[in-house]
Amino acid sequence: MGHTATFLPKPFVGINGSGMHTNFSLAKNGKNIFYDEKGKDGLSEVAWDFILKLLNHASEICLVLNSSVNAYRRLDPHFEAPNQVKVSAIDRGSMIRIPMANEKTARIELRSVAPDANPYLVLYTMLKTGFEGKRLEKDETTPDSVPYLPGDINEAIALFKSSKFIAEILGEDSKKKYASFKQLVADRSPKELGTRVKASEVLFHHEVTNQLLWNQF
Repeated sequence: MGHTATFLPKPFVGINGSGMHTNFSLAKNGKNIFYDEKGKDGLSEVAWDFILKLLNHASEICLVLNSSVNAYRRLDPHFEAPNQVKVSAIDRGSMIRIPMANEKTARIELRSVAPDANPYLVLYTMLKTGFEGKRLEKDETTPDSVPYLPGDINEAIALFKSSKFIAEILGEDSKKKYASFKQLVADRSPKELGTRVKASEVLFHHEVTNQLLWNQF
């Protein structure tokens, strides 16, 4: 039919990319403990604790959520991209959104996850951060000073490698291996993203299953 399926976050420049928006909540004894009718935006203190920890460690864990060169094309502030390190019930530029919900469906939506990320590693990192991370105790941002997620994979790798928190939740050996693999990915493409999707972003996407590279494994 002349078409092919892709998990590339941004296969075409000039239009919105694709994401793997991750909605989640926690339950205890069959009860949604993210819900609080009287809480801010209908969320409990448990939910807000998760949110503040994810925001505080957002830049460090970004490489897990956005593990390819192409993923950073999607985090483009010129489009409806969830690249702002903040939470909102209405602003779709926020990396975390609070959907309208009730007692059963109350949740938070982590929108900054790329569709080519490893979902198991994403969920593990997200939950470990929510349980064991450090809270963002004070939000001093203004509309003109909202922090942004890394603009390319090299910046994300540097933040990942310098993070003590990542070493705590993944282990130092796993941290080093993951960073080294992602550096190989980064080195296959120019450091500057530019305005055109490069062949290397496509050729080395899902390396093991790419038929062009299959004989190398």
